[in-house]
Amino acid sequence: MSEQNRLGVFKTYKLYVGGKFPRSESGRVYKVTDSKGQWLANAPQSSRKDARDAVVAARKAFGGWSGATAYNRGQVLYRVAEMLEGRKEQFVREVAASEGLSKSKAAAVVDAAIDRWVWYAGWTDKIGQISGGANPVAGPFFNLSTPEPTGVVAVLAPQKSSFLGLVSVIAPVIATGNTAVVIASADAPLPALSLGEVLATSDLPGGVVNILSGATAELAAPLAAHQDVNAIDLTGAGAELAKELEIAAADNLKRVLRPLAAEADGSDASTDWLAAPGTHRLTAFLETKTVWHPTGALGASGSSY
Repeated sequence: MSEQNRLGVFKTYKLYVGGKFPRSESGRVYKVTDSKGQWLANAPQSSRKDARDAVVAARKAFGGWSGATAYNRGQVLYRVAEMLEGRKEQFVREVAASEGLSKSKAAAVVDAAIDRWVWYAGWTDKIGQISGGANPVAGPFFNLSTPEPTGVVAVLAPQKSSFLGLVSVIAPVIATGNTAVVIASADAPLPALSLGEVLATSDLPGGVVNILSGATAELAAPLAAHQDVNAIDLTGAGAELAKELEIAAADNLKRVLRPLAAEADGSDASTDWLAAPGTHRLTAFLETKTVWHPTGALGASGSSY
């Protein structure tokens, strides 16, 4: 059969929750268009029930993921980069269409996103060395501070940088042992939903990352107020929404990562995300556990260590 006579096979985009690909609980979808207003696909419009299901999946996965060795988490993140490398062309097409970029610029963005996975993979077993350590104290004690993951983190992905920005907010959350419920860019969710397919085949346990698409404000409100969500990243929220979510998050003392000035007004351009990320996102969702341990006596002389 000639190419002209083939029936078009359109991609069905689905959510990524608990390692599976459900449709929205409500059955709703919404039209996703490119920068010129042309139809690209129908994306699932998540409901509050989808958000609650994602939190349940993230909590279930937290024990195993946070209990894994940092070295193993680094291996898994590196595997994500490997899988993305093999599907680079697909993501270049999706990023170009979603963000209105030329193919060459979209390729640069995708390359940077893959490199960012590798960068954070290298930090998994090193972040503890710069955010913890032995503390000098007055007395016969060892005093040791070690970082531990906060828990389930709700992540509002950047609205404009649909892929590089997305990776830049997800990778540090899971690199440090947290699990994530991610709200993709409302207008450009397709790269995020495709990322779910990569995560499902990259050794990442189901539930560690859960990806929802739909109206950011509609999904963020129940997550900010959810008692089993431990932290929230407000990067993809505008200034007014961010303020409302901060108030809701205070009810159970969630950790809150406020958007930078350039992000808060929705102007999170790809060029901002190309800069070196630093470690502030790694430490944003870490708690510090400090342990006091008495020093013991050695030998008959009573000397101590």
